[in-house]
Amino acid sequence: MLKELIALRHELHQLAELSGQEKQTAERIKRELALTSPDSLLDSVGGHGLMATFDSGRPGPHLLFRADIDALPIPEANDITYRSQTDGVSHKCGHDGHATMLIGLAKRLQKEPMASGRCTLLFQPAEETGEGAKAVLADDRFKKQTFDQAFALHNIPGYAKGKILCRSGSFNPSVISCIIRLQGQTAHAAQPEQGINPDLAVASLITKINQLSNHDLHSENYLKATTICIALGERDYGISASRAEVHYTIRCLSAAKLDTAISQIKKLTAQISTRHQLKQSIEWLHEFTSCHNHESAVHSIKEVCRQLSYEYQEMEHPFEWGEDFGLFTSSIPGAMFGLGAGLHTPALHQADYDFPDDVIEHGVNLFYGLAQAHCK
Repeated sequence: MLKELIALRHELHQLAELSGQEKQTAERIKRELALTSPDSLLDSVGGHGLMATFDSGRPGPHLLFRADIDALPIPEANDITYRSQTDGVSHKCGHDGHATMLIGLAKRLQKEPMASGRCTLLFQPAEETGEGAKAVLADDRFKKQTFDQAFALHNIPGYAKGKILCRSGSFNPSVISCIIRLQGQTAHAAQPEQGINPDLAVASLITKINQLSNHDLHSENYLKATTICIALGERDYGISASRAEVHYTIRCLSAAKLDTAISQIKKLTAQISTRHQLKQSIEWLHEFTSCHNHESAVHSIKEVCRQLSYEYQEMEHPFEWGEDFGLFTSSIPGAMFGLGAGLHTPALHQADYDFPDDVIEHGVNLFYGLAQAHCK
C-alpha cells in the first residue's frame, strides 16, 4: 500500500491549487476514496471539501479525522519528477502528504473495519487562509453530524522522522492579520507642511505595536506582532505622501488574549491617527483560532504511540504558527499532533520544502490506531 500512497502523493503534489481553488485536487481524492467503498461520500463540503464516513453498523463513538488539501502561492524550487504543474503554486506546507495519509486511513478502514462506531474522514479546503474550517462548520451536512472526538496532524520539519509531538492545552496560537490604512492630504514635496503626510504616524504605530509584544511562549501574555508589509505614498518625487498601509500578523496563545491585543491595536491606531489628523480604518482578515488539545485525546495519542513503539515528545510550549483546526476543537473534544518530518528537512513554507514520503506510514498507522482505540 505504501508504494501506491507515495505515487498518489506525487500526483497531488503536481495538482497544487490555492485555497478555495482545489477542484482538481478534490476530484482526484474523490476518485481514490470511491475505491475504498465508504458508507457515505460527500463532496463540495465547505467549498471543495470531501467527507467519507466508514460505519461499522454497530453503536459506538463517532470520530472525525481531518486533513487539509490546499497549497501555497510559492513557486516550486525543487528539481523533482513530480514538480507542481501550477505556475507559482506548490505544496510547501505538506498538505499533499496530509491528504495522502488520510486516504491511507481510508484504505486501512476498508481492509480492517472497526468493531463499532463510525469514522468520518474530512478533506478540508482553504486551511492556509483560515476560511476552510469556517466554511465546513457552516455546511448543513456537517452541522447534522455529532462527533465524539476529532484528530488531525501536521508534519513538522526539524524533528526526527516519525517522532510524535503533542501536549494538552494550547497546541498553537490564535492568529489574525490586519491592514491598517491611514489617509491624509497630498502636498507639493517642497511644501509638505501644507499637506498631511502619514509617515510619522506609521513610524509611531510600528514602535507602539512592537512594544506590545511579549515573545515568551511560557507566558500566558505571549503576543507576537509581525510587520508584514508597509506601503507609503507613490513613486512620484514631487508629491508628499497622503496615504499609507501597514500590514500585521498578530498571534496570542488564546482567543481571549487575542481579543485584548485587537482592542489595544484599535486604540493605538485611533490615538495616533487623531494626533496626526489622519483618517484611519482597520481591516481584519485570515483569523485562526488557537487549537486547544483536550487531555483525553492527548492521552489516546500517547497510548497509541506506546503500542506502535513510536517516539513521543511532550511539547514544552505551543508551536507559533496558526492552524484552523482550532475551530473544530472549540466544539469537539480532540487534539492535533505533530509528526516529525526530518531533522534536516527544509522549513515549512520554504521554496525547497517537500513532504517526506517515508513518514506517510507513521501518520496512517497512528490515525488507524486511534480509530481502533475508540471503536473497539
